[in-house]
Amino acid sequence: MEKKVEELQSNLKKYGQEHLLNHYETLDDTHKKQLLNQIDKIDFELVRNLYNHTKKEAKQGEDQITPIEYLDKYKLYDDYKYYDNMGGKAIKEGKLAAVTMAGGQGTRLGHNGPKGTYDIGLESHKSLFELLCDSLKEEGKKYGVTIPWFIMTSRENNKATIDFFEKHKYFGYQKDKNIFFFIQGELPMIDTEGKILIGEDGLVKQAADGHGGIYESLVKSGMTQKMKQMGIEWVFIGGVDNCLVKMVDPVLMGIAIDKEVTVACKSVVKANPQEKVGVFCRRNGKPNVIEYSEITEEMAEATDENGELLYGESHILCNLFSVNAVERMGANPLPYHVAYKKATYIDKDGNLVVPDSPNAYKFEAFLFDAFGEVDEMAILRVKREEEFAPVKNADSAGVDCPKTARELYQKFYHLD
Repeated sequence: MEKKVEELQSNLKKYGQEHLLNHYETLDDTHKKQLLNQIDKIDFELVRNLYNHTKKEAKQGEDQITPIEYLDKYKLYDDYKYYDNMGGKAIKEGKLAAVTMAGGQGTRLGHNGPKGTYDIGLESHKSLFELLCDSLKEEGKKYGVTIPWFIMTSRENNKATIDFFEKHKYFGYQKDKNIFFFIQGELPMIDTEGKILIGEDGLVKQAADGHGGIYESLVKSGMTQKMKQMGIEWVFIGGVDNCLVKMVDPVLMGIAIDKEVTVACKSVVKANPQEKVGVFCRRNGKPNVIEYSEITEEMAEATDENGELLYGESHILCNLFSVNAVERMGANPLPYHVAYKKATYIDKDGNLVVPDSPNAYKFEAFLFDAFGEVDEMAILRVKREEEFAPVKNADSAGVDCPKTARELYQKFYHLD
């Protein structure tokens, strides 16, 4: 290990990150090995570039933003059955898999554990994981197949997630045959001077690289290769916190196949022009999502001849991709966005620093930044009350919280 330390010290000095080994000698052998492994894997050039990016003022883009076309699921009329049959055939042939992004903790909900293990308060006391699994199993029965389920965890919650599934006997799924776990990528957190932080455990403090890391994680973990070996051609990617997510949708699949697109996404119409959500659009002619902070009031209020909002299709993290598209998108990292956060860390003198205001940068990629890689995609508007019941905030927020999700779930399944 000492030889390894010497090798790493040279590189650390080159990038001004020597402090990462300041307290190496105080660690036990296991943590020493972990720290060296972490440092060895850090792309210091990337970290430096990301830090330099935080110093640049965000320039107002000169991109041309225009509305994008969409299909309304409940206004397809005769085409509905056509798409339903086409997608249903592909599902019966075992060409669909589901991916659930479940790397987050339930901290904002006051829950100690992975968010997927959270009980939203139904009479059944089922966790989010079990609610999603129930839906997958029910849909699988309709088509006489078991939908393979791929679950993205994080380094922080991987063990707790797998332990939870083992405790509940994988909710009827077969381990290593129908259900697979893989870990989300991470990036070091850095302070305002560009120094990588050391966490309380003496290891490099890292944060998940955002839902945009899903493509690279699927490829690097070998999951896309596994999908191909299983004959899977399409993968639905959604979040664990939407208890009404419809991961198996023959109409969405049928549209993607018929239109010969490699990406098909679901949207719900904005609740009002000022709702703080990203919306689908075209950016310089290519499919994209524009964040609410980028939309001018004039754009937000603009309507077409039917009184529909021109920028009214909310991105709800319900997206279908061809496996080939995921592989293309995972070949190179997406651009990273910076977030200024509070981070507890150990300083260069070994003191624990517990901030009361943001003090560090974390970097994350957004899944929809990859949309610009495709020339065309399909968007299917669905009903909010049928497919979008997110659990993001505590009940005190009054919106996208356990109470609202529970009410939507109960109403949809006639449990009230």
